[in-house]
Amino acid sequence: MAIIKPFRGIRPPKELVEQVESRPYDVLDSEEARAEAGDNEKSLYHIIKPEINFEPGTSEYDPKVYQEAARQFQMFQDNGWLVQDTKEQYYIYAQTSHLPANGGKEKTQYGLVIGAYQGDYQTGVIKKHELTRRDKEEDRMKHVRVNNANIEPVFFAYPDNAVLDKLIMKYAAQQPEYDFIAPIDGFRHQLWIVDNDSDIQLITDEFAKMPALYIADGHHRSAAAALVGSEKASQNPNHKGDEEYNFFMAVAFQASQLTVLDYNRVVKDLNGNTSEQFLEKLSKNFIVTLKGTDEYRPQHAHEFSLYLDGNWYALNAKEGTFNPNDPIGVLDVDISSRLILQDILELGDLRSSQRIDFVGGLRGLGELKRRVDSGEMRAALALYPVSMQQIMDIADSGNIMPPKATWFEPKLRSGLIIHKLD
Repeated sequence: MAIIKPFRGIRPPKELVEQVESRPYDVLDSEEARAEAGDNEKSLYHIIKPEINFEPGTSEYDPKVYQEAARQFQMFQDNGWLVQDTKEQYYIYAQTSHLPANGGKEKTQYGLVIGAYQGDYQTGVIKKHELTRRDKEEDRMKHVRVNNANIEPVFFAYPDNAVLDKLIMKYAAQQPEYDFIAPIDGFRHQLWIVDNDSDIQLITDEFAKMPALYIADGHHRSAAAALVGSEKASQNPNHKGDEEYNFFMAVAFQASQLTVLDYNRVVKDLNGNTSEQFLEKLSKNFIVTLKGTDEYRPQHAHEFSLYLDGNWYALNAKEGTFNPNDPIGVLDVDISSRLILQDILELGDLRSSQRIDFVGGLRGLGELKRRVDSGEMRAALALYPVSMQQIMDIADSGNIMPPKATWFEPKLRSGLIIHKLD
């Protein structure tokens, strides 16, 4: 059963939130962060992308960069740009977006900001569906250690819960603490504080009934936070198990509210094949249908869209090319990896291959077309998105999804709340 707790968040005063908040550290590079921060000294990028405070080209892994993160974090607190709440409490965080996946209609998802138990990560109550890379884990561990805080939250999903939904809607009808439209994507972000003792207890109790929580996004942050918590426990001779370092910050959403977008592929070459040879080889395992020059999006699972030489094609996987009872083998990301990227294009390890790149669905099919038409890439492959239920089923089965299988949108904004480990 899931163990969670409320915590004393560190957050910006209401009037400063739009100056402090930022996109997550891993969705932009150093120069983009430098440009977005501009001359705003209150931007969280000074803490989560602290290399922007040095000469361009400074490695984000340089030891002085981590020290700069800690210096900035302390300065933000000293200057009153980040202030710690006096009471342990939960928070409700809402995101309102208008994604093409939802027909461009406005959709709001409500998350609970919680302290998640690192022991639940170690025992598998907090379930993952992706492999993590040790170098990325180590980077996030250094960032947590030097700040003694989770500066950015992890993105969780939890099984739908009517009791929590009713409580959340009660708060959503009230005036939020924060309410702003983020630059770039134009999505709305709102935050409410749950400081009523009985409501706090209700949230804790409802999570205690859940057999599992699921990492949607932030596998490296989860691993790093759990490892640092475990480290601190081993270093404390008086460790009891209820210390703040045993918990890390997550925003948990009801699974049915989440939107998983397609995660598409662009390839640099056809492995020595001409276009005609490539299409001929595809026809062994797929029904290949020319769709013309207008953008064509996959209409259902096991259909793919190929963009090649200015034309779009529908590729429908033939019967017998996948096992419908295999939770991994039935995924379109696995079908395309096996039958196209490996069998025909021989790309090897997709995590390290220099011949492939991945494009999040938020960028649309136009981005795939642009990168091929520019000559940078030879062909593009668009996939039908996996469902949240598929992700949970795979996590429950103990399996790991193929790389670059899921793209969640909208992303959590950083800087609304920070969790200290003491």
